[in-house]
Amino acid sequence: MPESNKISLINGNTLELHYWFNDDSHTMDAIVQNKCEYQFLGILREISSIFNVEIQIETEPLADGGLRRWFKIISKEENKKATITTAIIAALVTGIIITPITTTISKITEQLIENVFEDKEIKELEKEKLKLEIENLKIEIQQKTPQLNHNNIVKKKRSNFYEALDKYPKVEKVSFTIEDQSKIQVTEEKTVLRKDFKKYILISDDLEPLKIDNAIIEIISPVLKKGKYKWMGIYNGESIIFNMKSKEFKTLVQSGNIQF
Repeated sequence: MPESNKISLINGNTLELHYWFNDDSHTMDAIVQNKCEYQFLGILREISSIFNVEIQIETEPLADGGLRRWFKIISKEENKKATITTAIIAALVTGIIITPITTTISKITEQLIENVFEDKEIKELEKEKLKLEIENLKIEIQQKTPQLNHNNIVKKKRSNFYEALDKYPKVEKVSFTIEDQSKIQVTEEKTVLRKDFKKYILISDDLEPLKIDNAIIEIISPVLKKGKYKWMGIYNGESIIFNMKSKEFKTLVQSGNIQF
């Protein structure tokens, strides 16, 4: 990482998604692009949900050079910790869409701590407070890393992302970087070549069951008759298909004691 860019990592809350083409054009099939970015944003939302961080995502104008897209992550809390958290979420997304994140988290948090103490504009007391907050975030990330690496939603969306690209021959590779508010690159560019797209595509849709305690699902399509039918609902703002395991609840629905 260039020396001039080190301090800006703490404000590195902008993700650049760069599609590289096998010709000199700067256009992309709109349906393919929308499919990819829907999955990309879904991964971002899922990670922020795991860390209980309420964010909004803003897009910025397109740029040439293949096709480059910027996604700015903004925490709805206004403090330094929120700034650090959005930087870490950006790092988690770029890490998990390429490889399991276990090996990268320590480096990210160490860089953040180093940058805090090199920033001359931050007072000494504030530096100590920020260091403690980063250390606490590091512990939280380490505790939730297994959950992230085995998260079915992330796995499926990452698979859908690369499957859409794999079916579109024009894209020869895709890369991801984190940038600060001035579009200065603060991490090394991570690239996935076309020949490696299939490594991320799931062979089967049969994933391990996802277990979430106290999940709230808005049911939009119940099953009103007996049989191995799927229910449909909305979870975290997205439609999902799921199995209803509660025999008691299914009996109440099928007998008409619970109506929709």
